[in-house]
Amino acid sequence: MVKVALTGGGTAGHVMPHIALLPQYRKLGWEVFYIGSRGIEKELATKAGLTFYTIQTGKLRRYFSVENFVDIFRLVIGVFQALFLLFRKRPDLVFSKGGFVSVPVALAAWVLRIPVVSHESDLTPGLANRLIKPFCRLIFYCFPETERYLTGVRSVAAGIPVREQLLHGSREQGAKMCGFDPGRPTMLVMGGSSGAERINAALRSALPELVPTWQIIHLTGKGKGIDFKHPSYAAFEYVNEGLEHIFALADLVVTRAGANSLFELKALAKPMLLIPLEIASRGDQVDNAKSFASQGWAQVLRETELSPATLIAAIEKTRQEAPAMQERLRKSGSGEGIAKVIFDYLHKVLNLK
Repeated sequence: MVKVALTGGGTAGHVMPHIALLPQYRKLGWEVFYIGSRGIEKELATKAGLTFYTIQTGKLRRYFSVENFVDIFRLVIGVFQALFLLFRKRPDLVFSKGGFVSVPVALAAWVLRIPVVSHESDLTPGLANRLIKPFCRLIFYCFPETERYLTGVRSVAAGIPVREQLLHGSREQGAKMCGFDPGRPTMLVMGGSSGAERINAALRSALPELVPTWQIIHLTGKGKGIDFKHPSYAAFEYVNEGLEHIFALADLVVTRAGANSLFELKALAKPMLLIPLEIASRGDQVDNAKSFASQGWAQVLRETELSPATLIAAIEKTRQEAPAMQERLRKSGSGEGIAKVIFDYLHKVLNLK
């Protein structure tokens, strides 16, 4: 039996593609387990039925902090913990989705001569994937522009696997969850798994002007709700169970530009207004948004230009462009076959072990 160690963490985007592939692992009879930190990956992986092992890890900061020195020791501890765990479990393969926890796991796997495969969701590789690139046999990527950043390692364009249940949502069920009319235009506003305070603040001021036209579903992020009540406004901190119904109800989506969300919405052919994280960011979401906009799949509003007035104007422009945008998204393909591409190459790596 093939045994695979999954790793990656820090955000939901580092975990959900792993979860999307679980049915395929189980269909093949492969044994999988997860190595992560105590972050969101632990909650999501255990909820998906994966055996989870926790190791120490440091945060990969791009600025000076005393914590950086402390995290060096955490990283060293994490490497030894990963070495012990991988030596004991003896997986045939380590599959990383990036994030800081993947660094000690990939290094330990390399020491033990266990093949490492990684997946890069963003257009420009994150720091973790740049660090572990020398230890990888193969890196999957999503945006065509990414290939130029992956010199010196074998790389394959694959896209992002999307959870099967997201493709089978019910508009009527989504309306029931929100107390809405399934026949009215509905907009979904979300800011990623942790929410987006700047989007929330601009939306709060814009809501009185938007609710006469739109039913609005707002995924606020934990502890980031706003004080607005209206029959056409429904707020949730976070939705996991039933997200497919929320997506099915949405006619337009206002969102950050995290790659995982982008490819889920692309698979569903949802017209998008993207407000990429720009302030205090390495700029990966800005690059993601530019790529989608250049292909006519989304409109973009820069975070530095975000205000209630610009948000309302950008939503209206996206509404006008929505039919053409949706047609282009449908012609681009739903993402079916991504899992097959990934598993075909995983088999090749295992055969070369």
